[in-house]
Amino acid sequence: MAIHKAVAGTNGDQYVPMEERDGATSTVFFTRDISPEGLRAAVARVSGQLEGRLAIKLHTGERNGPNIIPSAWVRNLVEQDLPDATIIETNTYYAGDRDTTERHLETLEVNGWTFCPVDITDAEGTVELPVVGGKWFDTMSVGSHLPRYDSMLTLTHFKGHMMGGFGGSNKNIGIGCADGTVGKKWIHAHEGGDQWSVVQEELMEKITESTKATIDHFGARVVYVNVMRNMSVSCDCEGTAAAPVVTPNVGILASTDICAIDTACVDLVWAMTEAGLVHNRDLVERIVSRHGLRQLSYMHEIGMGNWRYQLLDLDDDEAALTVADAVSHVVPFAG
Repeated sequence: MAIHKAVAGTNGDQYVPMEERDGATSTVFFTRDISPEGLRAAVARVSGQLEGRLAIKLHTGERNGPNIIPSAWVRNLVEQDLPDATIIETNTYYAGDRDTTERHLETLEVNGWTFCPVDITDAEGTVELPVVGGKWFDTMSVGSHLPRYDSMLTLTHFKGHMMGGFGGSNKNIGIGCADGTVGKKWIHAHEGGDQWSVVQEELMEKITESTKATIDHFGARVVYVNVMRNMSVSCDCEGTAAAPVVTPNVGILASTDICAIDTACVDLVWAMTEAGLVHNRDLVERIVSRHGLRQLSYMHEIGMGNWRYQLLDLDDDEAALTVADAVSHVVPFAG
């Protein structure tokens, strides 16, 4: 595996409004119904192209983490609509409740992920997938079990992130499918540097190239659902130590375009300011200060999707919906 000495892009701390974005337009579906029923409706709108052995990639969380997508919601989805699905995860790069397969399995049980198979894909080693068109990587190391699956539902709790600025579908796959010992180290550490020496634009680009390896592998058989609920500035990897939630809940989004869905979530956070809601300030600051917006522009640049999109309202017969209208119902999070 060659890790190139590439030069990172810039402007990951600069928000680009829709009217300044180039390229084609993708579709993103939106519902205000943040519930098991809303989740099922969102998944149903994009699940038609999933076939064969199905993986659900989600962040199952550290022990007793308060903000993860509730396991009961996912259980309802699996039992009602996806009875043959397997949840997939990888071990963590940092020390904690999920850095070994044994501890990971214990944590899965604590958090209620016991209703369907859970495959820790790097439990038996790694495999490398090609990164086509990357400037940092030629391949990415992922769990050796990942190629066993034919399709993938990327089910993501959208929130902030201590290093990435935000965690959407891109982070869920790019970090969450890279294996815990090799792939995650390639992303986070320079050769000879400390464990977390890669930051800002370079980190966003490396996460994104890792994601590209996985979604290129699945082709059209990967879809994305982001749940904008309990959005702390902290990732679910911080567990019970996560910062308090102050950003209001928004809704659930679904798309077949990873760039479009993550961009829409960021736009919805930004739109709260225009709607007079100041409770988004912590999350906006987290995204900007970590240069997390580079995730969006780089996904678009390397052909992973469009950062222009149209929102369609699942609560109103798929009528076109503006971002401003999509946050008009939002009220401050009450705990």
